[in-house]
Amino acid sequence: MIGELARAFFLIFAAEMGDKTQILAMTFATQYKIKEVLIGIFIGVFLNHGLAIILGRYLSKFIPMDLIQLIAGVMFVIFGLLALSEEEIDNSEGKKGFGPVMTVALAFFIGELGDKTQLTAMTLSAEGNYPLFILLGTTLGMIGTSGVAIFVGSKVGEKIPDTLIKLVSSFVFVLFGTLKLYEWIPEELLNPFRIMLYFIVVISMQLILAIRLIIVKRRTEKSPMKEVAANLYTKVRILNKAVDDICLGEEKCGDCSGKNCIIGYTRMILEAARDRDEYYIQDDIKFSKLINKDFDQNKVMEALSLIIVDYIRYGTVEDQKFIINQVKESLEMILLGKKIRFDGDLQKYIGRAKRSNYYIGEILQDKIKTKMDTFS
Repeated sequence: MIGELARAFFLIFAAEMGDKTQILAMTFATQYKIKEVLIGIFIGVFLNHGLAIILGRYLSKFIPMDLIQLIAGVMFVIFGLLALSEEEIDNSEGKKGFGPVMTVALAFFIGELGDKTQLTAMTLSAEGNYPLFILLGTTLGMIGTSGVAIFVGSKVGEKIPDTLIKLVSSFVFVLFGTLKLYEWIPEELLNPFRIMLYFIVVISMQLILAIRLIIVKRRTEKSPMKEVAANLYTKVRILNKAVDDICLGEEKCGDCSGKNCIIGYTRMILEAARDRDEYYIQDDIKFSKLINKDFDQNKVMEALSLIIVDYIRYGTVEDQKFIINQVKESLEMILLGKKIRFDGDLQKYIGRAKRSNYYIGEILQDKIKTKMDTFS
């Protein structure tokens, strides 16, 4: 009973490491409260895997258990190989409008239809004796891996290579599948030659897929816009936190000026990007006409340096209405009273900043250099 729950948990946890649903969980975590995201994941996965387990139990009444076990072993090996395939984020993360919990639940229910984790839940239920505990184990496995995704997204972001995660996941699934096949294949069919041949084929396929995965990762060059979109959950979270820190609050500056304040407007466009995927600003805003209060210059430079480092690492989007460009301009207006052009050359950018205010330019240069040294 507990053993079936533990095995279900571990298999699903391993299967989803590096999967698109982890990225989906990270994305939702930047839009909604963590509690709402986890509840939504639980509902969506519970219904999805519950359906799979019902089907698995029904099929087991008509198919011999030995055959199911053999099929399960083969499926686990296949899942292990599929773990090395490239997957794109499902478009379901853009489906919003049902409230946070229902939005997440719907996205995960749809995203898991026909996925390897749903098939795993079906297979485990067909061979197990406690379907409810299997359902609980698979659901908790999804909650666990999503929790890791949320933690990773908030703590270390993109520092952990997803290729390494996929390799580990592949190894775990192939191992479980191999053990299952060894247990249920008739002894008369097992001999050293066949066992060796099996390992040569499986390991060769893993190596080929792993090499292909690494090559594709290295050769794939994303446009600046795609790179920004792919990492938006990190960028928006960091910028939003930095801008919130700049805001003086009503206790210091009185009644909030809202979008008429340069920081108030910046917070508004960041929230629009975070909540509604609005990467571009529709209106023409004159930052010079917005209220510029006595903001902490050190905090403003901290936020601006984050953007410049991001430009250096990933490139820029030329359209001035792009949200990152808008935030950059608002911060420059606070510090220097005007927009400073960045054309990819950091020294030229710092030179322009120093001509406007040498002291600010010097500090900004040091902050950018410190962040660049951290990433190098």
